Amino acid sequence: MLGLRGPWPGSPRAETDRLAISRSGVLGGASYLIEAPANWQGGLVVFAHGIQRGPGPGAVAAPPIGGHIVASGHAWAASGYRAREYQPHLFVEDTNAIRDLFVKEIGRPRWTIIYGQSMGGHIVVASLELHPGLYQGGLAECGLVDGISIADYLSAYTAAAELISGAPILDAPDAEAFAQMLKERVVPALGLPGEYTARGRQFDSVVKYLMGADRAGNDLPLRLQGLRRRYLMNMNYRPRDVENDPNPGRRAASTVHVRYRIDPGLGLTEDELNARVRRIQPAKDARSPIANPVYAERTGRITVPLITLHETGDAWVPLSLEQSYRRRTIAAGTDHLLVQRVLRAGSHCGFDGEMREQAFDDLVAWIERGVRPAGEDVLAADLSRIGLKWTGQLHPEDPLSLRR
Repeated sequence: MLGLRGPWPGSPRAETDRLAISRSGVLGGASYLIEAPANWQGGLVVFAHGIQRGPGPGAVAAPPIGGHIVASGHAWAASGYRAREYQPHLFVEDTNAIRDLFVKEIGRPRWTIIYGQSMGGHIVVASLELHPGLYQGGLAECGLVDGISIADYLSAYTAAAELISGAPILDAPDAEAFAQMLKERVVPALGLPGEYTARGRQFDSVVKYLMGADRAGNDLPLRLQGLRRRYLMNMNYRPRDVENDPNPGRRAASTVHVRYRIDPGLGLTEDELNARVRRIQPAKDARSPIANPVYAERTGRITVPLITLHETGDAWVPLSLEQSYRRRTIAAGTDHLLVQRVLRAGSHCGFDGEMREQAFDDLVAWIERGVRPAGEDVLAADLSRIGLKWTGQLHPEDPLSLRR
């Protein structure tokens, strides 16, 4: 049992073992790491890493602020997951299992935070909603906070590219033919970010709104910079036999509910776009709250504090996911438990240590002392100045830098 400085009510032991703990092993086919300081204060952070590609079990990684967590007197634990790719239904279980192992072998924490990065954000929010009481707080950065909506976004993006380019990419017989069609038909028809054709400008306007442009139609700061990194990679091959596809994201993806937007004066109206675009249907029960709860639409029904960090120009995991989840918490009456912070950047998970550490410290203060930290309104009518509070130095391509 770890020694604790300043025991809390119900703590099993205090000041009995001054040794720090560092452990690694395999649990349920998933590698894990555990680190705790000698002066453990009773806090535990369970880290859920982002997606890893390829076959076999995942590689375990320390949280990016692992040193800060330990220096603050708290412990952390991380699972590498039993598999790779996009399978958060398995990874929610693996993450919960490493917490249970910590409780069994080291001690029961007085609070546990689940901290996720990218795909780990899906694990964070699904865990908070589906396992209330297990965690006392959540922290997600560049995260899939609205769960399966990430698959909806990528599918809507692909379907819009198909319609506007005129290339039937959703009918491609295999992934190789899909990639060839992108190269030989989509790129010539649309161009590339910064070098768009007339039809490319239509597509870019659609993408702007899919990523979360404000109600006035203003662009997100540094969106184009982020889109350059993901322009073709966001176009996803979709097999014809979705019912039997092993990929849960492809099985659950849906654009039935998507209302596309486009700026006026580009030669394609919103009504035409929404009437003509191909709609993608999910497989049977793929989004069922009973059969597949992790892939069901999130509800916003959280019971503990959650802080999220996101970049304005992240084209892979767009700010629109943060906006959607904010709306869900408003509908559920839990928006007082959600604080969102935004960095003006075109990166994905490109936060500096200071922003991460401040978010963690603020979350601990919120849990321990009830001090709700500052955030910002991702649903504001004008997002042109969003993220200024959390962005230390503006990027040279930032619209506000160019105005100076």
